[in-house]
Amino acid sequence: MFFFLLPLLPALPILCVYIAAALLPAVLLLRYIYRHDTVEKEPAPLLASLLLMGVLAAVCSGVLEGIGQSVLQLLVAPTRPIYTVLMAFLVVAAVEEGTKFFFLKRRTWNHPAFNYRFDGVVYAVFVSLGFAAIENVEYVFSYGLSVALPRALLSVPGHMAFSVFMGAFYGRARLYADLGDDGACRRCLWGGYLTAVLLHGFYDTCAMMGGGLSLLVFGVFVAVTFFAAYRTVKRESATDAPV
Repeated sequence: MFFFLLPLLPALPILCVYIAAALLPAVLLLRYIYRHDTVEKEPAPLLASLLLMGVLAAVCSGVLEGIGQSVLQLLVAPTRPIYTVLMAFLVVAAVEEGTKFFFLKRRTWNHPAFNYRFDGVVYAVFVSLGFAAIENVEYVFSYGLSVALPRALLSVPGHMAFSVFMGAFYGRARLYADLGDDGACRRCLWGGYLTAVLLHGFYDTCAMMGGGLSLLVFGVFVAVTFFAAYRTVKRESATDAPV
């Protein structure tokens, strides 16, 4: 009954290499964040479902970005520099961070395990890296292993970095909600989403613009953002508190 699989056997090692190259960066970053959740580990089924939420966010983003790009092309000529900026911020960043945030809040906001502030960072990163992992699989299988290393160093950590800031705000929003401060809760929710959009949009603008100056600004921005995300993880983990 498995004879129909025999022609695929010679390709299996190559297939495994492609899958490993695509998924390993996300796996390592997930492990890094999980190890920093030192007070109370989150339930494995919840974390697995958050990875799935990230995959669903990627699927929804693909559809919404296609619609957004079509509308933008009707309004602005693709050859104009402003098109790149609007595409990066209003289509790619706003949609991708929006779908991540939607599934993040829908799955975790009222979950009983959401009882520490750092949980917000953990949840946001798991959703984001679920998104990044499936996106990385698509890129590696579409363009080959040549894109695996740059995406492992830039794109996948970029998704994580944006979500670290979103998650830090998200954990505080849950705290304010429990304290009955609805205004502060809303400000934190919007702050997390908009911070992720602005960072993601600037990242994509520099990457899409090309040119020497853009690449220089991109390099500095990536270094500063990744370092700030690293410090934020350390600080939020060390000062974790119940909500």
